[in-house]
Amino acid sequence: MNLIPALVAGFLLGAFFFGGLWWTVQKGLSSKRPALWFLGSLLLRTGTAVAGFYFASGGRWERLLMCLLGFFIMRRIVLRLTRLPEEDSNQLTKEAGHAN
Repeated sequence: MNLIPALVAGFLLGAFFFGGLWWTVQKGLSSKRPALWFLGSLLLRTGTAVAGFYFASGGRWERLLMCLLGFFIMRRIVLRLTRLPEEDSNQLTKEAGHAN
């Protein structure tokens, strides 16, 4: 039972990390200084994730594994939630083909 809080911490860290990545890409692409957005986001997201893993694990490898499991489950969830609709992705593929 003491592994459940580590799993929940992994979910929260994953939501912050991958949700933050999606948000950064949205903001960075329309920014005048995208490098600043991407670098700042990378440092903030990575630092928070590493510190979160450290505190959530409490020095126990079992808790660290559960935290990582929650982190990667949340990655899959964020990918599904932020995926483009099928017709939009087909349009992007066609436009990319014209760029060649």
